[in-house]
Amino acid sequence: MSTGSTAPKPGDPGDRTGRAAGPGWGGSRSGRPPRGGRFFRDGTPGGPVLRLFARWVRRPLLPAVRLWRRNIQLRIVAGTLLMSLGVVLLLGLVVIGQVRNGLLDAKERAAQSQAAGGFSAAQDRAATTPSAPGQQDGARAGASVNWRSTLVEQLASGGQSAFNVVALSLDTSEAASRGARASGEVDPTTSIPVKLRHSVAQGTDTVQQFTRIHYTSGKASEAGLVIGKRLNDAEGTQYELYYLFPLTQEEDSLTLVKGTLATAGLFVMVLLGAIAWLMVRQVVTPVRMAAGIAERLSAGRLQERMKVTGEDDIARLGEAFNKMAQNLQLKIQQLEELSRMQRRFVSDVSHELRTPLTTVRMAADVIHEARVDFDPITARSAELLGDQLDRFESLLSDLLEISRFDAGAAALEAEPIDLRQVVRRVIGGAEPLAERKGTRIVVVGDKQPVVAEADARRVERVLRNLVVNAVEHGEGRDVVVKLAAAGGAVAVAVRDYGVGLKPGEATRVFNRFWRADPARARTTGGTGLGLSIAVEDARLHGGWLQAWGEPGGGSQFRLTLPRTADEPLRGSPIPLEPEDSRRNREQAAAGRAQDNARLAAVPAQPVGDRQQLPVPPRLPAPPRATADPTALPGSGARVVARAAAENDGGGAGSATADAHGNAEREDGTRGR
Repeated sequence: MSTGSTAPKPGDPGDRTGRAAGPGWGGSRSGRPPRGGRFFRDGTPGGPVLRLFARWVRRPLLPAVRLWRRNIQLRIVAGTLLMSLGVVLLLGLVVIGQVRNGLLDAKERAAQSQAAGGFSAAQDRAATTPSAPGQQDGARAGASVNWRSTLVEQLASGGQSAFNVVALSLDTSEAASRGARASGEVDPTTSIPVKLRHSVAQGTDTVQQFTRIHYTSGKASEAGLVIGKRLNDAEGTQYELYYLFPLTQEEDSLTLVKGTLATAGLFVMVLLGAIAWLMVRQVVTPVRMAAGIAERLSAGRLQERMKVTGEDDIARLGEAFNKMAQNLQLKIQQLEELSRMQRRFVSDVSHELRTPLTTVRMAADVIHEARVDFDPITARSAELLGDQLDRFESLLSDLLEISRFDAGAAALEAEPIDLRQVVRRVIGGAEPLAERKGTRIVVVGDKQPVVAEADARRVERVLRNLVVNAVEHGEGRDVVVKLAAAGGAVAVAVRDYGVGLKPGEATRVFNRFWRADPARARTTGGTGLGLSIAVEDARLHGGWLQAWGEPGGGSQFRLTLPRTADEPLRGSPIPLEPEDSRRNREQAAAGRAQDNARLAAVPAQPVGDRQQLPVPPRLPAPPRATADPTALPGSGARVVARAAAENDGGGAGSATADAHGNAEREDGTRGR
């Protein structure tokens, strides 16, 4: 067995970034900006400006959004107020519409009755007034104008500001316009619509229209109803007579109704909001109390209970919650007692077995030393006895260590150590097994110091377990041990090219007494607790121990530790999936095929014009980001399924999982 050492290649995950460098932008093979880039699609800068603007706009809204999401009472009251506002608005529109229509209908009937009486009186007056024969045209026109003026004054005198009367000539010439007469300083030119005059001039029926009444005295215009009709004066000349009815009283009444409805609607909304707040409070308060008690129960305060008052559904919920908490406390106490008894039993048995084991060990040593005097069968039995006693002692030590972890009595003695020295000691101890297996152990990334605050004894135990397992399951192929440090983390990965891991084994690889192949003999006398203890050691450091594998393509176990004790991990400097996995090789081959296709699409040049261009060196494909679990650090695994039709050493698909099915990306964010 020989131990080699190679330096990280360019783009190797062992560098400080933990990702392969590549051509283009940030290692992207396509030359596009990396995810989260600061450029628009057209390549113009502006991403940071938009993000700053969005952050500036979103910052004052975050407290309100957070309050809206967390306060169910606020949401219910706000929803009640919004629905009440909609109901009040709808009801107000309906009531206002009905009142407006009623007022206008009443005003229209009264105006029509008043105008009909006025028209009848004007017709009667024209019939009873004798005409003066023999007058000239000018004298006849003047008499007609005087007659209309008198008529307007007489008809308007009975209105008492309830209406005004306007008399107009049918002829629109300047001379005839002098005959326009109006009461109450009404401006007949702007108050009577042209369309209405046209309708009156075309027929003999009464015509009406709503319009604005304007005054010549500077008085503000007001809404009104105009009713007109074509009549004949005492001389037989046709003229237009209009009654103008202001709608001021109706507008005042409608304004009063609107104000009353608005005030009533406001009070109704406030009242409904207060009622909703009080009603929801009666329901939300016990729920909040139950949530607070549940949080305290989850924190270990199992004696917490809800206050129950009354006999309603909320009271029944509180009683059920208290019964649940009581039963939960009882069950937890029973489980704690059972677990305490089990840990004590394991610890006591382990301690008690040491005394007879020591005696048996002494006797076995005596027999083993005298085996040369025995026959071959007895000598072989003495050797087997010694081997099994060694395994028995190792099993007792592992059981004691597991009992310490279960009891929470394991202590960490962290100090700054260089993991390169620990790796050398582990490799030195694994050399005899590697020589028997015909395996070569290669170390990568040991040129630079890899220093972290850790317990050297526990880290060495973890790495020894990983290296020995890799040699044992590597089927005589090379085992690569890679070291790297980046940011606030250091990592050691052990890669073998043996049988690998099958789909479904990822969730059980760190279980106690579990083996990938139950029929496989343990040549090293393992106890089945090595990886379980290794996981606990990694958790004790606040680190991760994770596994990846593909059937027939080997496996890789990665130990990630924080540089400083009690520092949270955000990622690992070494990808969990190695670069030489089948999927990465397929991705690299696909990239090379695309490059060749693009080169083949370039039109050929004449031989005389063809120039020799420098070809940049091709860097390895960037490794695909894999997952890091944080819910249970150290128990994650990645398994790649192998297609049945393939016979090489790789696998086609992959799946990532930890002991509880949780996964996290290399940068520490939650993955799919």
